[in-house]
Amino acid sequence: MSGGLLAGRRRIATVFLAFAFAYFLSTLVRAITATLSPALTAEFGLESRDLGLLAGGYFLGFAFTQLPMGTWLDRHGPKRVIVCFLSAAVAGCLLFSVATHFWLLLAARVLTGVGVSACLMAPLTGYRRWLTPPMQLRSNSWMLMVGSFGLVGATLPVQWLMPYLGWRPLFWLLAAGALVSMVLIAWAAPAWHDGAATREKNQGGGSYAAVWRDPFFRKLAPIGFFNYGGFVAMQTLWVVPWLTRVAGYTPQEAAGALFWISIALLATYGLWGMVNPRLAHRGIPAARLLAWGMPLGMLVLALVLIAGPAAGTMAWVVFLCVSTVVTLAQPAVALALPTALAGRALSAYNLVVFAGVFVVQWGIGLLIDLFASAGLDQAASFRAALSVFLACCVMSYVYFLWAPPHNRCVVPRPA
Repeated sequence: MSGGLLAGRRRIATVFLAFAFAYFLSTLVRAITATLSPALTAEFGLESRDLGLLAGGYFLGFAFTQLPMGTWLDRHGPKRVIVCFLSAAVAGCLLFSVATHFWLLLAARVLTGVGVSACLMAPLTGYRRWLTPPMQLRSNSWMLMVGSFGLVGATLPVQWLMPYLGWRPLFWLLAAGALVSMVLIAWAAPAWHDGAATREKNQGGGSYAAVWRDPFFRKLAPIGFFNYGGFVAMQTLWVVPWLTRVAGYTPQEAAGALFWISIALLATYGLWGMVNPRLAHRGIPAARLLAWGMPLGMLVLALVLIAGPAAGTMAWVVFLCVSTVVTLAQPAVALALPTALAGRALSAYNLVVFAGVFVVQWGIGLLIDLFASAGLDQAASFRAALSVFLACCVMSYVYFLWAPPHNRCVVPRPA
């Protein structure tokens, strides 16, 4: 069983849920800084660039681990890798809970990012071997849907608990959750045999060279950096500052808005999970869906910037839900390369995505402060900074369309 497809729905569900709980926690801790941003800004005197760097530190920790993690996943399997990594997440959460100055907060966020960096790549690597191609696409969307539950948990539930616990004990609970997830995965996940990886090494493919050379990977890299990375950056940080500083929401209202945004994303990912296998059965590749869907997201963002302070919850719901189409790039990259390279393909693309999240999150904060120092008011500074981001998204999309037509795009056959 460890070397091939999992047998039986019950077995598949058990493995999926064990990994899904870890991913739920990783997205909760990823997004919690957006809800806590007013409290952290007040307690530590943070400016926009500090807030962007703090939120981006989580993704910087992700980026540090991606390349070695891909090799480790292919060699040692999802179970061993994720359990080891989650121990760092426990330490990071505990360190964040006792931090007394900004740089310790940042170090804790980076360490936490390292610790949870395998929470999506580990199961996706396993699914590449354990599940049929259509089920891989469905499971990818359902994992993202579970991640949306984490985003929901980071909004109003956190805001409700704040008056009773404060923000520091919340990280004690997150550390305890990480410990529980380690036990669940160690119990449920199949063993791993690296025979496929060994054969790949014997064929001279034991490095990342085959991944970086793949034309389909290169075609999707700019989209992963700017469009996908920016999508995550908006969702996990900059929506709340926009709502509080531009649209005039209170922190409680912004947390409520983020709650409904996360609910909408959860439903959207669930819909993708149902639709993806049918689209694959009809021979509609992910690249075509990206070509159709991404312009809509960029158009909505342009309308948000034009509306300015009038762009509230519903505008961001529409932008983020339409932009979920970009998440199809990740499983498409994995399916375009051999099974033995799955861990490296996913980790390499994840590196591109989370490097983009870090750059976009911090870069927008720097640009907001820069435009403010040039004399723009707060709303205009936000609009100018996000206009630069939009321009980068448009250029990456143009490259995606312009890239040579011989790029590979594997359409999974129905089981």
